[in-house]
Amino acid sequence: MSFLPPMPSVQKNMLSEVRRSQRANVLGVGVDAVDMQSVVDIIAGAVASGTKGYVCATGVHGVMEARRDGLMRQVLADALLVVPDGMPTVWMGRLQGFRWMQRVFGPDLMLAAIGAMQGCSHFLYGGAEGVAEELEASLRGRFPGVNIVGTYTPPFRPLNADEREQLRALLQPLRPDITWVGLSTPKQELFMAEYLPRLDTTVMIGVGAAFDYHTGRLKDSPAWVKQLGWQWLHRLAQEPRRLWKRYLLNNPAFVSQAVLQLTGLRRFDLLR
Repeated sequence: MSFLPPMPSVQKNMLSEVRRSQRANVLGVGVDAVDMQSVVDIIAGAVASGTKGYVCATGVHGVMEARRDGLMRQVLADALLVVPDGMPTVWMGRLQGFRWMQRVFGPDLMLAAIGAMQGCSHFLYGGAEGVAEELEASLRGRFPGVNIVGTYTPPFRPLNADEREQLRALLQPLRPDITWVGLSTPKQELFMAEYLPRLDTTVMIGVGAAFDYHTGRLKDSPAWVKQLGWQWLHRLAQEPRRLWKRYLLNNPAFVSQAVLQLTGLRRFDLLR
């Protein structure tokens, strides 16, 4: 990515008018103290008002990327919502007094929002070749009548000028209410921040591996595994070559810095 465009004033207004939640400070990253229903309500409000914004589902990986990269940290600070995608972010919030805070797992958010927001139009961006089309078929089976207006499978690299124009031209007549972005972190967050102002869509939501979960390429964890915060182990067992470095480096670093923050030995300031 060559640049991060200035956030449109309409999205700035969105932060004050639609974003009703409080934020937990997770190593200097503001994570909204929300549950699934409040997130769906905020997204529905954005769509109803036609106000642009993007939603980031952020867990330990996203927080640690933001610690290393100031651009990623700014992207999260400018988001409409940063929802707690993992239990460690939830626990950090609850320890700061946000007892109502619950996990909002990206793949679950996709199903909850599509199921609750009847009449919205959806566009699917991401996945390997053919995955977005399979996801469309899966969602049509789950939600008869769902309005999916199109799909796009991006290359693994950043879009070139021709591909950017192709994507813009594709979305211009479709004007989807919600574009679901299924890329890895931090690619999907950086993509949403750059492309939301350029494209005719209202809300972008980064849902990570949701495309693979909902097409059966990845198996979801049992509920009790998720509640214990062990889903990362379940995921690592399915993709050890790709994910071992992410978890074995990020997780210990997160825990050590979280202890420093919670004990007051180190201060992490939020971006405003």
